[in-house]
Amino acid sequence: MRSTTVSATERGPVAIVGAGLIGRAWAIVFARAGHPVRLHDMDLQTLHNSHAYIEARLDELAAFDLLNDAPLTVLERITCVPDLADALRDVVLVQENVRETVEAKIDIFTRMDALAPKSAILASSTSWLPASQFTEGLPGRGRCIVAHPTNPPYLIPLVELCPAPWTDPEVTVRAHDIYSAAGQSPVVLSREIHGFLLNRVQAAVLNECFKLHEDGLASAEDIDRVLKDGLALRWSFMGPFETIDLNAPAGVSDYAKRYGQQNRETIGSETAFDWSEPAVARVHAERRQHLELEAIAARSAWRDRRLMALAAHKRQAPNA
Repeated sequence: MRSTTVSATERGPVAIVGAGLIGRAWAIVFARAGHPVRLHDMDLQTLHNSHAYIEARLDELAAFDLLNDAPLTVLERITCVPDLADALRDVVLVQENVRETVEAKIDIFTRMDALAPKSAILASSTSWLPASQFTEGLPGRGRCIVAHPTNPPYLIPLVELCPAPWTDPEVTVRAHDIYSAAGQSPVVLSREIHGFLLNRVQAAVLNECFKLHEDGLASAEDIDRVLKDGLALRWSFMGPFETIDLNAPAGVSDYAKRYGQQNRETIGSETAFDWSEPAVARVHAERRQHLELEAIAARSAWRDRRLMALAAHKRQAPNA
């Protein structure tokens, strides 16, 4: 993709519409990068609670040296704005994070398209819905795009940029530049596809893991170990294509000659996991033996601290 330099204008205000966990995380991303951020939510209590939550996360990030500025400096860039029109005034980008239904997306994008500056990019954090399902009838549909983050985006930088058929190519380029300048790692899809890239890869892995468990081949804990103590260690700094490129003396072509048939036979013998209640319940029961429901929030916080440590390591480590 052709890249352009992010101008001072593009470092301008960013609006975050929806102040749930993803919206708050996006606020951290853009404020950390130096953007003035206007955080909006229709629920005033959610909006009111946002600053304290964000302040706690910023303090944690500072402890891992993942902020270039003092936490208070970053926090001061974030303003909670109850009125949508005020939140969208003079912004360069709107990051939408409302509930995952076509109706909700159509409603908020209709309002955002009417209120935001005509030059502003309107981006959705949707995990599954293609932009064509909720932007087709908008006068400004050419500036609409999906920018799907990985949770939480201030720790996991991947952003999937998926344009609708009518998205202006320059909007995709400009969005790529803005997210890159904010410290994210954007990837661009050539066309719409259900689930984009990350969720399709994750779905394939989950399908195989649930099938292996359903067939009684291993416990949920041991299948988790295959990833966390095996594949994921390599995948934390290289992808599957680079992995197989390094796993055969003559690269990908050599790997395909050596192992392609076995891979084809393995996949060809499998069927899709049907997400049946009994099969899911068995995995759920095993997980509850290791982690009570009441402890999920604490374990999630532990996960985020581990991700902070990993992010700090990757920030210091060279790419080559």
